[in-house]
Parts: sequence; C-alpha cells; structure tokens
Amino acid sequence: MKQLAIAAAVALAAFGARAETANYTIDPNHTFATFEIGHMGTSTIRGRFDKKSGTVQVDAGAKTGRVDVTIDIASLSTGVDHFNQHLQSKEFFDVATYPTATFKSDKFVFDGVKVAAVEGQLTMHGKTQPVTLKANHFNCYVNPMFKRDVCGGDFEAAIHRKDFGMDAYENMGAPDDVRILVQIEAIKQ
Repeated sequence: MKQLAIAAAVALAAFGARAETANYTIDPNHTFATFEIGHMGTSTIRGRFDKKSGTVQVDAGAKTGRVDVTIDIASLSTGVDHFNQHLQSKEFFDVATYPTATFKSDKFVFDGVKVAAVEGQLTMHGKTQPVTLKANHFNCYVNPMFKRDVCGGDFEAAIHRKDFGMDAYENMGAPDDVRILVQIEAIKQ
C-alpha cells in the first residue's frame, strides 16, 4: 500500500513537472456521467449513462488542457426499464433525434498542479450551453495493471434542463435544476 502511495505521488509530481502535452483516453470502466433531479418535491431521481468515450489532453506546465467526450444517451439507466424509455422519449432526451451528448473544453483551471475545474460547452438535445465542471477531487497515479499514468477525479456541475429545451412537466412542479456528477479516469497513451 505504501508503494502505491509513493507511485501516486511520483505520478502527480511528474504530471505537474512536465511542460508537454500528455494525451489520455477515457477509461470507460472507471468513468460515469450521472445526474440527479428532484421528483415533484419528494425524492431524488438518479440516472447514469453507461456508454461514453473521449480524450483528454493536458499540459500541466502550461496549465492548459482539452476535453472531448461523447455520451450515448440511449445508454441511460435509472434501474427501471420503463422509466428509462420515458426519459428517452420526445418528452425528455428524444434519443431518436439526439442520440448523443458531447462535452468539449479547451479551458482548464488549475490549483497548483491539480485540475480544479474544466470550463466547456455541453451539447445535448440540440442545444449548446456553457458548463463548468468543478473538481471535488483530482489525482494521478501509476496504474499497477496498465503500468501507465492515470489521472482523474470527481467533478460536478449544475444545469437547467430548460436551457437544453427539456421542460416537460415544469408546469406541474417538476424542477428545472439538474445536478451532474462525473467520475472520470483517463489512461495516458
């Protein structure tokens, strides 16, 4: 365990020390995009998207980066099949017309050598809006299985669904505010 901690410290130091662009591919087994929204003033609905892909480029020395992520909206999972189908319908995500969502960024905000936020554009349901993903946690380490650097963290943002043209049931009390949670790990190429 101590050696893993030392390897993590070395990877993070190397991440911060290099003044070169490092290319990463998102690890789909350790990356999840989830959402939370209130349900008519009672409980909280949660869902996640199981299929996603993308790349990350980071130059920690220059404090720059790029992200290009695509999410398959049809992979939406709430744990209830008929509810998944309802959310995929024209009333909400309209998967037949808008099968994917994308997040693209070329602006990273750093706190020292760690990524503190990623400012970008979320395109979903045919609309593009600015979104800032705030890092609640960020770290890099040398993966003992891959023998390569892996960087990632937990990020979150708040969006308004009507900004993306999804206002179904708003007149009946369905909230507009949606919390997005992103758990991401990316493997250095």
